[in-house]
Formats: sequence, C-alpha cells, structure tokens
Amino acid sequence: MNKEMEDRFGIQAEFKYLADIQERGIKMTLGREEEMIDNIMDTAEDEDTEKEAPRHSGRKYPLDVLEPEWKGKILYQNYINGKWNEEISETFESKNPATNELLGVFPKSDSYDVDLAVQTAKKAYPYWRRISRIKRAEYLNNLCQFIKIAKPELEILVTQECGKPINEGSADVVESIHMIQYVCGEAGMPCGTVLASEISEKEAFMKRKSIGVMGVITPWNFPAAIPLWLIAPSLLEGNTVVFKPSEETPLVARELIKLFEKAGFPPGVINLVQGEKETGAELVKHAGIDRILFTGSAKTAEWIVKTQAELYPHRLPPICEKGGKNALIVLDDADMEMAIDSALLSAFKTSGQRCVSAGRIIVDKKIIDEFSERFTEKAKKIKVGNPLNPDTLMGPIINKAAFDKIMKFNNEIMHRGINNFKILWWGGWSEIPNNVYFVKPFVYRIKTWWFDCQPNALKEEVFGPHVAIIPAEDIADAVKIYNDTDYGLSCAVITEDYRKFRYCFEECDAGIYYHNLPTIGAESRIQLPFGGVKKSGMGMPSAGYLVDAVTHKTAVTINYGREIKMAQGLSEKI
Repeated sequence: MNKEMEDRFGIQAEFKYLADIQERGIKMTLGREEEMIDNIMDTAEDEDTEKEAPRHSGRKYPLDVLEPEWKGKILYQNYINGKWNEEISETFESKNPATNELLGVFPKSDSYDVDLAVQTAKKAYPYWRRISRIKRAEYLNNLCQFIKIAKPELEILVTQECGKPINEGSADVVESIHMIQYVCGEAGMPCGTVLASEISEKEAFMKRKSIGVMGVITPWNFPAAIPLWLIAPSLLEGNTVVFKPSEETPLVARELIKLFEKAGFPPGVINLVQGEKETGAELVKHAGIDRILFTGSAKTAEWIVKTQAELYPHRLPPICEKGGKNALIVLDDADMEMAIDSALLSAFKTSGQRCVSAGRIIVDKKIIDEFSERFTEKAKKIKVGNPLNPDTLMGPIINKAAFDKIMKFNNEIMHRGINNFKILWWGGWSEIPNNVYFVKPFVYRIKTWWFDCQPNALKEEVFGPHVAIIPAEDIADAVKIYNDTDYGLSCAVITEDYRKFRYCFEECDAGIYYHNLPTIGAESRIQLPFGGVKKSGMGMPSAGYLVDAVTHKTAVTINYGREIKMAQGLSEKI
C-alpha cells in the first residue's frame, strides 16, 4: 500500500500492530485454551475420519495455493473446522456487475458440506460457550483490528463485487467495524438482572444463556455489514456459526472469514459454506441448526418460516428481516430542499436496491406540483455509471433477474396509460454486453390513490430506481396511504412541526422512523433495533438487540438459608 493511502486512512500504527500480532501468532488472548481446543477438534477429526469416506475422487480445479490472489479464475474454498476445505464438486462464478469481470469460482456446497459445517460447529460449541464473555470479546476485538487494517482493500472489493458506489462500499465496511466495536463494548455490560426476593434468605436473578449453532444467511447488498450484524452478537453470547453468504458476493464473505482466521478464532466456531439457494435450503432444513438468522426477500423468508415449522415445530422460530414497501411523507410545511434531497436519497441510493429504499413519495397536494417538478429535474442529473468513480450515485443493477424485475414493474406502469399515471421521467437503461445493466431513475406521478386496488408496482418491493409521487389531502390521508401496503419497515416524514411527526410516528405501521431524513441510514443498525412489522419481518433486532434472539433467558433462585421457605405463603410442610 502506498504512503498516500496510509496517510489517508491513518493506519501506519495499525500495520505495525498487525505485524506484531502476526509475529506472536495471535496468542495474546488464547493461552492454554488454544491447546485445549486443538485437542477437542483433533478428537472430532479422528471420529469423522472413521465415519466418513472421501466423497470425490478429484477436483475441477487444482488447489495448490492456500491464499491465492482474488482476481482471476481461481477456485476458492469453504472454511470448515478452521481449515480451507479442498474437497469440491460443482462450482459457480462471481462476477463484477459493472464490468462482468470474473472475480472467482466458488463451491456449490451440498448437503455433505453443510452437514460437515454444522457438525463441526456443534463440536466446537461446548468449548466456546464455556470460555468467558470477556475472552470471546477479545477475539472479536482482534477481528475488528484486522478489518480496520484491511479496510482500503475491502471497501474496493465490496464495490467491485456488489456494484454499489465506492462511498457506500466504504460505509459498509465502517458499519461492520462499528458493529464489532459495539458488541465488544457490550461484553462487560450486565448480561442478566438481579431481583429482590420475597424471602430474605433467597436471591433471584435472570441470566442469559447461549442457544447453540446459528445458521446465518445474508444478502448481497451489504456483504460486510449485515453478516457482522448477525455473527458478532451470536459469537459474543457463546454460540457457534455456520455462515452462508449471498451467491452474488462470495468473495467479500471469504475475505471476512480470512480475517476471522487471522484473529485466532478456534476451529469450528465460525464456518463458511458457499453456494446458491440450494445451499441455503440445506442449512435451513438441517436438524443440527438451533436457529436461523436471515436477511433477504419476503418470499424466501416465508419459505424458511414455513419449512422450519413443518420440519421442527419445537425449534426456536427463525429470525427474519424481509424488506419493505417504504415511503417518504412530505407535509405542507416541509423545507423543500430537505424534502427533495431526502426523497432522492431514499429512492435512488444503491440504485434503489435496499430494503429501506422508498418506492413511494407521499406529498401534500398543496405543494405537490412544485415538489414534482424540482424532484424530477434533480433526478435527471443523477450520475449513473462506474461505481469506483466518487461522483457516481447509482451503480449497476446486481444481475439480469433483478433488471428484468425492475423492467416488469416499469412496463406495468407505462402500460396503464395516462388515466391515473403520468410518467415524469424515464431515463432508460444501458445494457453493456455480457449481462451488465445500468438503469436510470423511473419517476411517475399518480393522480388519485385508489385504496386496495393499486398495481403490483405500488404494492410489491421493486428493489430498483422506481418511484411514485402520490398526492395526499392532508396528514391523515398521508398516513392512510402509507399504511395501504402489506409491508411496514421504514417511514420518513419531512415537516417543521414535531407534533406532526409524532402523529405519523404513532399512526404509521413501521419499525424504523426518520424525521427530516431519508428512509435510509445507518443509525438504526447498530445501537437501535432494525426491523419491521407486517410482511417486513418479525421485529428483526440488530447488534445489542440481537441478544434476545441468540440467547434464552433463564430464571435462577438461590437459597442461602438452612431451611426451605416458600414464597406467596406456600406451605413448606410435607
């Protein structure tokens, strides 16, 4: 790395720290425990050797390098039991959505791979849960330092693999760092509650206990941050993890796991299985998973919930965050500049490919003409193109399936005619050969909102730069329009009157609220809960709030007396 990059990120001291850690082999937090875990896992490997015969007689690609360069047609492996697994059959490719450049070839993990990862995580769980919470946080702190050091390269990789602009790639990595820092800070905080007992000789308290093996399934649009939302709290609380990332961003996942490896996590505590939807299905259906943590589409989440309920009715239900049909409400007293900029960011940041992106802008009819004109003029000037260019606001659409979905919804509105829909601007798209798609904003205005009979484009998540401007008679009408959807994730309100915002907060069905801000933003993903109501999720928590999902509360009562005394006047006589 050149001196300019070092100065820019202020990481010279961190490079020295990295070299020092590597020289000592990350043994500063491990001590004798390292030898203990080696013994445990060696025993597990011996048992597996007796039970399992080799599955494949050969490989599609040679695996003669443990840490190959990430560019080029190189086969990358799963990470199971602290090792990069060389046994691979079918594969899939990861390509840069902005250029179609091949980034790597990855295994399509099957039931064998998933079972191996889950069994390994189960064997590591007893050891991992028994070491102290503080010690587990030290491993996470090691990871945090390595992510800081790798940030300049990791943020570029995020941008190259998922296509969002470099500023967003950088923010994605920063959010992952903040997540781990927050979780490490939680390590020394109370993990239970001491309560007064009715009997003076008794003490009562609630203490959280870990659950077991977490199956973590994450989306492509936040390939660094979202995995750490789910993995870091899970590990802090003593659970082990099998991680299945999106098939669109397997390389970012691999780089993250390499940093886990460098941070010295014991074998089996964190495991990576690459693959497509079939791999995720195998993880969901595996009997050894104690809980699924999922972020993705509503359709997939509903399948996960249904499948697990049928197969394992007594298992803890999966935790799912499922997207939204979000809206920005602009009231008649709004600061117009703030309203327009908030709407543009809500609709078009990440090319509209966020679960919190706004596909609807609900505007008071007294100001809708001015808003529509100014919003459209600014939308026309949005820079769409190379995500590595710092001036780009919108990069490519992630793949052809996503492009086809966006075009389907755009065409639905255009084919409705002019009776109730007016196209304000449609910038079209650029289809570069080899499945690269850049799509410009699609903006239209609705004359009248017809409750319960809108087209699918206004009911379903488009996940693209597609936005409707909708008139509202007043604040009460705006709230009714906002709630006229099966989703309830993010709600933003632009108004100079905090009482009006309070009304929207109380009456709109959502899980995340913003006042004089876009529907997107990182504040709620670390210190606050992240999730929605209705079809948007199951109150999906994040960071400290994920503790409720990855632990169970136990009630403990201790008697310090020499005789039995019962509460509520219950007799002790036998």
